[in-house]
Amino acid sequence: MTERKPLGVSFESWIDRQIREATERGEFDDLPGAGKPIPGQGKPYDEMWWVKQKMRAENLSFPLPGTLALRREAEEARAEALGARTEAEARRIVEEMNDKIRDSYRTPLSGPPVVQPLIDVDEVAAQWRALRPVAGRKPAPAPAPAPTPEKRRKRSFLRWFGRR
Repeated sequence: MTERKPLGVSFESWIDRQIREATERGEFDDLPGAGKPIPGQGKPYDEMWWVKQKMRAENLSFPLPGTLALRREAEEARAEALGARTEAEARRIVEEMNDKIRDSYRTPLSGPPVVQPLIDVDEVAAQWRALRPVAGRKPAPAPAPAPTPEKRRKRSFLRWFGRR
């Protein structure tokens, strides 16, 4: 491949000849990914594809703005509290998260203006108790998940449309 293109030969025919000769020598036989589909084929082009691929390979996540990171941390704290071993531990986890939320009220965080409400400690404790069976009592069913904003929007639109 280090040879120079001879004079009077077009680039296309010169390159085609080199590819054909390399194929005949078997240099393309055991390439990684041979016989597999091309990754990302059929998806829209994303100019940040290489950054996302590197972050997935390194098991990293995109840094969130402060307000959104606090919201994610609150969701994780609620889930952690529901998985706690004792009710006291669940309450402690929620109280610590509420302290962080109160601190965010005093000092502004970066990111979109999102106000994270405090987590109701008694509600989480009741959910924690409902998930643990007590001798002689059947466990209560898990609470239904809150509707997504899209479903809420659709319902409010249908309510508005029904009034017309």
